[in-house]
Amino acid sequence: MRHRWLPALLAAALLGVPTPVAAAPEPSSPAGADPGITWAVQPSDASGPTGRSYFVYDATPGQRIDDQIAVRNLGRTPLTLNLYGTDAFTTDDGSFGLLPASQPPTGVGTWATIGEDRVVVPPGRHVVVPFHLVVPADASPGDHAGGLIASVATVGTTADGQRVNVDRRVAARVYLRVAGPLTPALQIETLRVTSHVPLNPFDRGTVEVRYRLRNTGNVRIAGTGSVAVSGPFRWELARTGTVDVPELLPGGVTEVTERITGLPAAGRLDIAVHVTPSTMDVPLSTVTRTHGVWAVPWVLLVLGLLAAALAVGAIRRRRPGTTRPAAPATTDGPVAATATPAGRAG
Repeated sequence: MRHRWLPALLAAALLGVPTPVAAAPEPSSPAGADPGITWAVQPSDASGPTGRSYFVYDATPGQRIDDQIAVRNLGRTPLTLNLYGTDAFTTDDGSFGLLPASQPPTGVGTWATIGEDRVVVPPGRHVVVPFHLVVPADASPGDHAGGLIASVATVGTTADGQRVNVDRRVAARVYLRVAGPLTPALQIETLRVTSHVPLNPFDRGTVEVRYRLRNTGNVRIAGTGSVAVSGPFRWELARTGTVDVPELLPGGVTEVTERITGLPAAGRLDIAVHVTPSTMDVPLSTVTRTHGVWAVPWVLLVLGLLAAALAVGAIRRRRPGTTRPAAPATTDGPVAATATPAGRAG
């Protein structure tokens, strides 16, 4: 069984970069290379490149696969190239990457044996090199990825005049699926939301949503994602268009950022991220994760509280006072004493 995969990416030059990008099968010159040094690495048969985009295989544990690779010199001078295999991984931005030369492989890169580890290719010519892959008997089911690399080491000069060794690499991808149970799965690992409410109550606010996706299954996964923002009573305020989720190798992680503008300060906002993963074989259910954030119109709130305080003060001032009982009357003049005659003795 053959599978269709995403378009190839351009090969990147390596100058101390820890996460190099694998090359496309189309002829290309690594970034920053001398225009006279250009080469390509492509799937081949005994006569030359076959037009295959990648090396794509279905295999069983313990199986041996024999194939050939063509290295084409598109430059004007002879090229001496080092050939080797390595493992693939998903870069931070969701691209297909290959391990740096300093990091030994543990997967497909160790399964590959190339007939020559160094070739000299005349200008305008190609060299076909046989290789084989031996799948370990205990290989886990699912997708495994790597690359066959042709590299050339040159000496370059930095902007400040220092001489450095530059390892330029071009590669052909290897996709290999080992027979066994397939468990496609995608997880929204984290969801972070930041809201900005302007001081002007008549302006609209923004929300930035960042979510991280992880392929927790054993097959490659791509898909689409979108974000919805709802206010009180589940009133939908905004919804983004769908964005493509880059292809993630098993265990691969990528982060997506969406910025939504024109939102009213409606108080409590509910953010829902919907991701619909897909493989070439099995449709998957949509994965959803939600998060709540407050978008409070602080200026209006403060003005409302101030108006309420002023209204309460006015009401209190208009309320009639409590009537107290009158005190006994007194006079300021001398008090006249009335004499009572004493009783007479009989």
